[in-house]
Amino acid sequence: MGFWFLVALATIAAIAWGVSNVKRVPPDSQAVVMRFGKFVRMRSAGLLLAWPRPFETVVLLPGPARVLEQRIASLDRDARARALDPAPNAPPTDTTLPFNDMSSWGFHPDAAMGTNGTPFSDALAGSGYVLTGDTAVVQLGATLYYRVTSPYDYAVQQPLLAPALERLTASAVAEVSASRDLDAILVARPELLSGDSRMAAQREQLRDDIARAVERRLQLLEAHHAGLGIEVSRVDVQANVPAAAVDAFNSVLSSLQTAQRNIADARTAAETTRQDAQQHADQILQSARANATERVATAQAQTQTILQLEAPLDANSDRGLLARTYRDRIQQILARAGHVTTIDPYDTSSLVLPGKTP
Repeated sequence: MGFWFLVALATIAAIAWGVSNVKRVPPDSQAVVMRFGKFVRMRSAGLLLAWPRPFETVVLLPGPARVLEQRIASLDRDARARALDPAPNAPPTDTTLPFNDMSSWGFHPDAAMGTNGTPFSDALAGSGYVLTGDTAVVQLGATLYYRVTSPYDYAVQQPLLAPALERLTASAVAEVSASRDLDAILVARPELLSGDSRMAAQREQLRDDIARAVERRLQLLEAHHAGLGIEVSRVDVQANVPAAAVDAFNSVLSSLQTAQRNIADARTAAETTRQDAQQHADQILQSARANATERVATAQAQTQTILQLEAPLDANSDRGLLARTYRDRIQQILARAGHVTTIDPYDTSSLVLPGKTP
């Protein structure tokens, strides 16, 4: 009985080993069959029949329509460096200190030392930052979405896929960021270029540029027979300025807004003054024109009599006109005098006029 029990157990084990590679491939997956490490065939969703190990190895992989996601952690700010970052609302209070004096930024220089007493490296201090084309600094977080296109390459490179994508995406982000200005990445200075359609288009195209840069690197690896067996679907990017620079940007924006408001107030006051001056000038001009019209009318009225005498005198039609006019006017003139002495112009007798008493 013990012998037959061992035989039955061995038979069951042999059957289980024989059907160990008979698997069902899920609808969103695909399988690669390798015989002694060599690619034999690829099978999509359905039932898969393969020789048991070690003759053939079956590797289940994501299907070609399935989109995989990987967060690019190498672009994130290191936790140790983030702990040493200055607070956004605590700029240096003593501007006489040198720029590399960390105590002016809210922490002591000794705090920038590692556990063994050595200072942090430049790579750690600059982790999470990328340089733009106008020598500005920006933080870019990226998430890569990709699909499997070559199952065999993907199965071979799968242990190295995550670090490879980290390096490829990080280098692509650095390349694309260095080829454009800060305003072509995010709206950091809305007072300058927020309405620039060209910059807005570049900001919208940032994700596509990074995706194409990653795809170029994948194609270069494939040309050197080291392809990862994937293609990039899209790249999601989150852009931010460093926390320590947020207050600086806000201060500049507030100052510019204040300056623009003051300029607008000055222009309003200048326009009001100009309108008041124009109104006053119009009043003076209208008053002068009215006075001139009145004086001309008065002069014409006063000279009307003389103008009426001009035509008869020129025509010599009325010889006694001047005498009559003289008699009419002389009475009005002499009536205003206090004392009038008349003398006969044809009298040859002597005339004694009172003089001044000494």
